[in-house]
Amino acid sequence: MTGTLLTGARVFTGTRTIDADILIQGERVAAVLPPGSTAPAGVAVRCLSPDMLLAPGFIDTQVNGGGGVLFNDMPTREAALAIARAHRRFGTTALLPTFITDAVEGMQAAALAAAAASAITGSGVIGVHLEGPFLTPERRGVHNLDHVRPASEADLDFLEGLPDRFGAHDARVLLSLAPDRVAPAEIARLVAAGVIVAGAHSAASYAQTMAAVDAGLTGFTHLFNAMPPLANREPGIAGAALSARDTVCGIIADGVHVHSAMLRLALAAKGPGGLMLVTDAMPPTGTDATSFQLYGQTIHRRDGRLVTDDGTLAGADIDMAQAVRNVITLMGVDVEEALRMASLYPARFLHLDQRLGRIQAGWQADLVLLDSALTVTGTWVAGQWRDAGD
Repeated sequence: MTGTLLTGARVFTGTRTIDADILIQGERVAAVLPPGSTAPAGVAVRCLSPDMLLAPGFIDTQVNGGGGVLFNDMPTREAALAIARAHRRFGTTALLPTFITDAVEGMQAAALAAAAASAITGSGVIGVHLEGPFLTPERRGVHNLDHVRPASEADLDFLEGLPDRFGAHDARVLLSLAPDRVAPAEIARLVAAGVIVAGAHSAASYAQTMAAVDAGLTGFTHLFNAMPPLANREPGIAGAALSARDTVCGIIADGVHVHSAMLRLALAAKGPGGLMLVTDAMPPTGTDATSFQLYGQTIHRRDGRLVTDDGTLAGADIDMAQAVRNVITLMGVDVEEALRMASLYPARFLHLDQRLGRIQAGWQADLVLLDSALTVTGTWVAGQWRDAGD
């Protein structure tokens, strides 16, 4: 028998924290054993510090770039893999490379590139997120107005065919759209094909958004951002997001995109499992870069923000490990709930919780090793270790 027995650290399984040893064989967790278990013959033993915590690897559904790479600029398999490598040092073991509003040719190339990357075992790429182009123009944020448009029949045909390309590798297609720009019948058509649909960049009314939920929309992208504010007589898309049962809201917990009071309000409304962490990360993540190019304009990295010359936010300057630490202080959640928001809840949202988001026998060995300050020491992806410094 071959494999590795991890011993000594405490283990957060995705539901609770326990004392246990973890046996990894191949790509999967073979067993969760009592602490101090004898390693089977041929199994290597790795002793971990008792002040360390093993947790399920983080899952990020919204990653525009990292390591100096922007997926919109390079919609290739190699770019998707590079972005995944850049985020792994911050505990993200699985992610959706995100392609934002752009030319149709780029969108299609990005989807096919992510499908190719997801076919590689241990790549960390588990699908694609297409954010736009079917958005409300006045709520587009930094998205390029020249490419914001309604969904054509050709778009719908292409999107309907994508889940089959990804499904062979148990990967997912996530589409963020404006419920006031895409009809419920079109949303239902995409959902029936296997596309996961989220609401975003929209001025949709509460009624329009709830009609989209009834049609199969199950998520909301970067809650509160690029949405009208809550109002007493028209709750709008944000109000629908907070009140719609069985939907999950992605939140950017950088202390910039959403005030901590609004984060706590969202938690009170949605309850456990209703919020998941996203980074909305851009190329500077994992680098010392002070700027990058998006749509031909310079985006500045200043004081924890990524902004255009006129101050418009363009993604976020945060990694998933920092987001986990932030929600503990900004929202008052405990460590276990913060970790669930970064792993189990996104796994559920993507319908991948049968193999990701937990440390459990038979689940993929995607793990993150954290020190007492919740700083990432290293990760395992499909059973393969990488030090955070690599």
